[in-house]
Parts: sequence; C-alpha cells; structure tokens
Amino acid sequence: MSTIRLTMAQAVARFLTAQKTEIDGEILPLFGGVWAIFGHGNVAGMGEALHGVRDQLPTYRAHNEQGMAHAAIAFAKASRRRRMMACTTSIGPGATNMVTAAAVAHVNRLPVLLLPGDVFANGRPDPVLQQIESFADGTISANDCFRPVSRYFDRITRPEQIIPALQRAMSVLTDPAECGPATLALCQDTQAEAYDYPESFFAEKIWTPRRIRPDETELAQAADLICKSRKPFIVAGGGVLYSGAESALADFAQKHGLAVGETQAGKSSLPHDHPANLGAIGVTGTGAANAFAEDADVVIAVGTRLQDFTTGSWALFRNPKRRIVGLNVQAFDATKHNAAPLVADARVGLEELSRALGDWKAPEDQAVKARDEKARWFDAAARYTDPTNVELPSDAQVIGAVQRASSPTDVVVCAAGGLPGELHKHWKASAALGYHMEYGYSCMGYEIAGGLGVKMADPSREVIVMVGDGSYLMMNSELATSVMLGHKLTVVLLDNRGYGCINRLQRATGGESFNNLLQHTNHVTLPEIDFAAHAAGLGARSVKVKGIGELEDALKKARSADRSTVIVIDTDPLASTDAGGHWWDVAVPEVSVREQVNKARRDYEKALATQRVGD
Repeated sequence: MSTIRLTMAQAVARFLTAQKTEIDGEILPLFGGVWAIFGHGNVAGMGEALHGVRDQLPTYRAHNEQGMAHAAIAFAKASRRRRMMACTTSIGPGATNMVTAAAVAHVNRLPVLLLPGDVFANGRPDPVLQQIESFADGTISANDCFRPVSRYFDRITRPEQIIPALQRAMSVLTDPAECGPATLALCQDTQAEAYDYPESFFAEKIWTPRRIRPDETELAQAADLICKSRKPFIVAGGGVLYSGAESALADFAQKHGLAVGETQAGKSSLPHDHPANLGAIGVTGTGAANAFAEDADVVIAVGTRLQDFTTGSWALFRNPKRRIVGLNVQAFDATKHNAAPLVADARVGLEELSRALGDWKAPEDQAVKARDEKARWFDAAARYTDPTNVELPSDAQVIGAVQRASSPTDVVVCAAGGLPGELHKHWKASAALGYHMEYGYSCMGYEIAGGLGVKMADPSREVIVMVGDGSYLMMNSELATSVMLGHKLTVVLLDNRGYGCINRLQRATGGESFNNLLQHTNHVTLPEIDFAAHAAGLGARSVKVKGIGELEDALKKARSADRSTVIVIDTDPLASTDAGGHWWDVAVPEVSVREQVNKARRDYEKALATQRVGD
C-alpha cells in the first residue's frame, strides 16, 4: 500500500479537495471553500494546511465565527444540499461562537463541516489559553457544546483517527435523511502531528444524492387514504426543494386536482401564479391555504417537519376525520402527528404515489374553491402591500415596494422577527429557491451573512436581504466581507427602533410594552443610530430614504451598483397584516393582577381547546 506522509491538518485539507459532486452533468468540488478565522488553536496546523491547497480549496476570511458559519449554511441551502462548506476556528470563543450556527444547521437539516480547534491532546501545557476546565471531568472542552447540535461529533486526538472520522462525517453530510452539521474538534497538537496516510484515502470521490424509494406497503396505504378522501390538501416543505421535486409536485397537483400550501422552507416550490399554489400555510399563512388546511380530510405533508408554525400549534387541521400522509425521507418526520408514513425521497415519492393513484382526481369542487380562495386572498393582500405615501410604512408596504422593484429570478433572504411572517404571506416567488428564509431556528443575525452565502452559491442571481434594525445590530460584520469578496447584496434595513415583532406579541398576550422597543427600555438617552453611516463605514454604499417612493428609486439604483448597498427606511413598529394567519401557542400567565393579562389568559384557554394533542 502506497502512503504519503502528512500532518493531520494537511490530510484534512487534501481529503476535502478530493470530494466532488455531479450537478446537471458537471463535476464540481463538493466543498465550495473553507471559512476560517485563525487563532492559536488552528493557525499553525489548519492555517498552513489550507494555504497549501488554496488553489483547489479557497479559504475565505470572515469577521465573526457565527456569521461565517451562517454563510456556509446558506450556501448549502441555496445549493439544495448538493454542495457545502467547512468552517475552522481556534479554540475557546472562536469555537463557541459557532454553536448557535450549528443549531441553525441542525434544525434546518443543512450540511456544514465544523472544524474547531481544541485543547492539546497530550495535556502538557495544561490549561492552555482559552481552555474550559471541568473540575470533575478532564476530557471536557468547550467543543462539547457542539454535541447536542451536531449530527456527528468527534474529537481528534490521534492523526490516524481522522481517517474514519472524515468518512463518517461525509456519510452524514451527504445523507438526505441524516443531513446536518458534522463537528470534528481538532486538538491543536494533533493537527501538527504527521502520519503515513494511505494514498487511497485521497482518491477522488463523487457524491450523488441518494433517492430512497417508498416501501410498497406504505405506498399502498398512502394511496388508499388519498383515494378515499374528499378534501385532500398538500403541504410542501423544504424537502421538495432539496430533492429538486418542483416539477414532480406541479405534475402531481395538476394531474390529481390538488391544492398546495407552502411552509417557510418550502416556499418557491411552485411559482406564486401556479393555479394549485395557495401560498403560505400556518401561523403566517394566507387565508386561502389555511381555509383548505382547516377542512382537509387528508393532508399530504411532503418534505416538511411539521413544526408549530406550520400546524398552527396542532390546531390548524380541524377536520375531525383528517389523516396525514407523511412523505419524508426521514422516518422521524414522516411519523409525526400520528401520520401514515411514506418514507421516500420527495421527487421519487411523488412520482410513485402518482402512479399508484392512477387516474384518481380530487372532487371538482376543490379546484373551484382553490380558485376562489386564491383570488379572495390576493384581493385582501393587495390592501397591505399597495403603494402608499404614509410617513412610516408597514413591513408589508415595504415588501410590496421591494417586490415591484425586483425581477423574477431575484432571491429574497430574511430570518427572524416580524418580517418572515409578512414575507411568507406576501412575497410572490416566481423561481425555485427565490425565497430563502431561516425560520427553523429563527436566528437573528442570519440575514446578511446568509445573503452572502446565497450569493456565493449562485452569483448570477440578485440577492435582496431584508433585515430589521434589531437583527442588523446583532450581526452586520459580514457586510464588510461581501464588499471584500465582491459579492454584491442589496440590503433593505427596516428601522422600527427596537424589537417590533416581540413588542406586538407581548401586547397580544396582555403584556405592556416593556423592554422591546427602545423607547420602552431602561435608558438614560435613546440612541440616534445612523445605520446608513455605519454601513458606509463597512465599505458598502448606503442611503436613508423617506417613504415608499424613495425606496423604489433606491432599489432601482442598487441593481446597477458596483458593491453591496444598504437602504435604510423608518417603519411603523405596530402595524402588521391581520388578514390570514392562525393562532400560535404562546403561554399566557395563569395569574396576574392586570385584567389585560387575565383576558388574554381566558382567550388562550379557549384556543387550547382546539389543539389535537398527540394526533
């Protein structure tokens, strides 16, 4: 057996360069690059190793470890999980900064390889700088924080240990059911130790998506349930996009006369103007989709994990006889809500389910209802998004302006707060992957870094990032990275002077406005934050606009700009779309001296009675 002597870090770098994928007949590197912020725990080992392969595996410098991991996660999502990135940090705060991002990837089933530095395996310089010391367990380091938010975790204490560890990590990163973050904690002395690695370990390997076919018994059961239904309805989740099943979904819905609602992750599975597409479902859903969901006797849940925003906290699907068919590549998700599981790849599953249904078609009255409900919703929604001259526009009015200034191939990116709910209801996605929302973990600060990752995945598309002032203040540093790398973003920053979404929720549950909007905080003076000046200081072009008209003009100019542009607009913190939507379970105090809270509690208890717990 021929071998090559390399350090452990060099072996990692060389292995990553050998991993490939095939997309539309073209062989591409599986890893689009490595994000790195170096410190004493990785600069000597991984730094030198990555320098040696920089022509095959580019290394990108970021400004925040959480931000760079968000960019890597967004890259994977925008690549339909067919490509991914790795992230390396030093030990200590560099590593733990990535833990939140690891949770984002874990919840959203997205692949990212995390390579944090770790303490000395030999324990000689103990404790080393930034080492977390456990009084009772000498094997613990800060990287143990990654264990609950990683699909695979290993600590590399010997150079040869990386051989099985990388192979196991790859099996997780590329598996459609197990997909998520893999963490290999690299002890810093081990990174520098050499070993005679077999050359076969570095042979090129091409990874293609595994398409799991349905079990015959599960397929027959699912087809039987659907054939007996009178009011069937499809819920399209992110798995549709990851599988590339948009055409299969469109064909299935058209052939069998079914209407479709889209989750946050599944939005853009169908064009907004497709006759079957009733738009968003759930807590932030359209009136059209939720009307179907409430009456459905069979819900065909395709590629969705059925989280509470989709199911209206288990209270949306109200038909007492309703059943769920869980078409999902992961059995854990396919069996939720006492569903009849159909464990399969979304595309293959839809194709085989269609064959099993034959010429069966939903009753004609369902198509008529879909047409009428959709028209009714579009009429209602237009009132919230149409042009206006108000001094402080709502989020929906800003969304309407961005929509009018956008092109069908643009990608809108957002994450936490009230904006995702308004976008879910109102954004009209025309092309697949044109709607990129991180709403599985709802992580504030994802927006700009995520937009950068989307742009890196597909530079041909314009990327529009919509972000509130709260999220912008939490994490904005990768705006400078976008300028540095030449990946232009258009950032629309909505300034409602605080956490407007949570203030509205606080008031809706009977609370007083407290500690969310800046004016309701404990303060000596209110900050007068010049977001446009701040963005300019990071190297972006920036402008503060007044009103919707100026916003639309600024958006047009941003399209031809030579670098990222930040457009700041003041918005109303209280206004939101009260059409559509559904109840969401947010517990209200049982006891309070305030009547507003007591009333909210009574309303809450009434809503709880509509939940179908365990079903």
